[in-house]
Amino acid sequence: MNITFHGAARTVTGSKHLLHINPNKNILLDCGLFQGMGKDTLELNSHWGFDPLCLNYVIISHAHIDHVGLLPKLVKDGYNGKIYCTPQTLDLAKVLLMDSAFIQESDVAHVNKMRERQNRTLVNPLYTTEDAEAVFPLFEAVPLDTDYKIDNDITLRYTDAGHILGAAVVNLVVKENGVVSRITFSGDVGRYNDLILKSPEPFPQADYIIMESTYGNKLHDFISSPHDKILQYITDTCIAKQGKLIIPAFSVGRTQELLYLLNRLEMENRLPALAYFVDSPLSIEATEIVKEHPECFNREVRLAQSKDPDVFSFKGLTYIKKAEDSIALNDRKEPCVIISASGMAEAGRVKHHIAHNIDDHSNTILIVGYCEPHSLGGKLRSGAREVQIYSVMHEVKARIGVIESLSAHADYEDLCQWLSCQQPEKVKKLILVHGEYNTQLAFKERLIRKGFLDIEIPELHQVIGFGES
Repeated sequence: MNITFHGAARTVTGSKHLLHINPNKNILLDCGLFQGMGKDTLELNSHWGFDPLCLNYVIISHAHIDHVGLLPKLVKDGYNGKIYCTPQTLDLAKVLLMDSAFIQESDVAHVNKMRERQNRTLVNPLYTTEDAEAVFPLFEAVPLDTDYKIDNDITLRYTDAGHILGAAVVNLVVKENGVVSRITFSGDVGRYNDLILKSPEPFPQADYIIMESTYGNKLHDFISSPHDKILQYITDTCIAKQGKLIIPAFSVGRTQELLYLLNRLEMENRLPALAYFVDSPLSIEATEIVKEHPECFNREVRLAQSKDPDVFSFKGLTYIKKAEDSIALNDRKEPCVIISASGMAEAGRVKHHIAHNIDDHSNTILIVGYCEPHSLGGKLRSGAREVQIYSVMHEVKARIGVIESLSAHADYEDLCQWLSCQQPEKVKKLILVHGEYNTQLAFKERLIRKGFLDIEIPELHQVIGFGES
């Protein structure tokens, strides 16, 4: 038995890990899109490193695009087996994949207009909306905390990862040549004491663990609450400077957290009377799906719902669906708060908002989640004085703010707490994925001190063996 790492290997996006149980049985753990990798992004997303026809099963951890975003291409390239996920992930994945396909088609249409004028060969999108729709019949929903027999040799059990709605840790019991192995894939681990969701739950003792490490060398800031921080940015930007606060936010997870924070400020009579916009059709759809799954909420949110049935709404909030209404926001002179996707500012409407507002000292661009270093959000976060947006160079005059404590990813203390249910001496191998290499090296040293002695950090397409087979 072995596993090959075809994404999220010494980087954060493109999660794809291929488990080879024997020559005739292969399981793909996640099927994610690479994001924010600069000029290499398209090349990475165009080539698998394996034959999709060799796959027997696909198991998804959660619905973020860097974990599910290549499913339409996988099906387009010949895969027709089952795709396992939690019920909540299924709901989210459908809207996310359709949105991703629309972006693929729109981006290529824009590129082809230029190529046509230059008499160059036209290009095709990675996949289309029809390809995305072809994925849906293959989904098989598996609830949390249930032993689900995939076949005679493989049993799947999902445990709550707490990262976003429906996010789950993949726990497999695999029989190969009479030997039983317990393999755990973390997906993305969430925060303990998350704003909205339940905390990650303990998982069964594993022989082999494949584990994310996004914030393996960082601690999130707990000195001041995110309520106070977001309020300070609103006050400084929109009240004192009469500017716009632009917040790139992932449609799933981060947008709902921001809405919940603003709702709580209103309930405390602290929310400034301003115009607040969620400018992303996908974020609007995702918020409605989140509202349909209160079973995933933590105790505090359920208590808040007893006093306020819609904890994701507040006075002054407007949802923007139409493109013309989104464009109109760029001409708006009054101060306002705009929450828009994508979270890394690599695509979507927020990229246009940044382009139109980055050259004004009155405005603030607020980064509230992880950004791949090569992405627009990553460059702004790192202090770039000039950035290129749609082939145009822009001087960064707007204030760039960061709120670390809103991250949906576990920091190193959370990750160590997640591992605390394991007996280190029984873990034969621990493999770190989904992290920048320097971060992973620091986290590896911490885990060695915790008693985990066999730790590997694979490169892209590297094969690592499990056991004797």
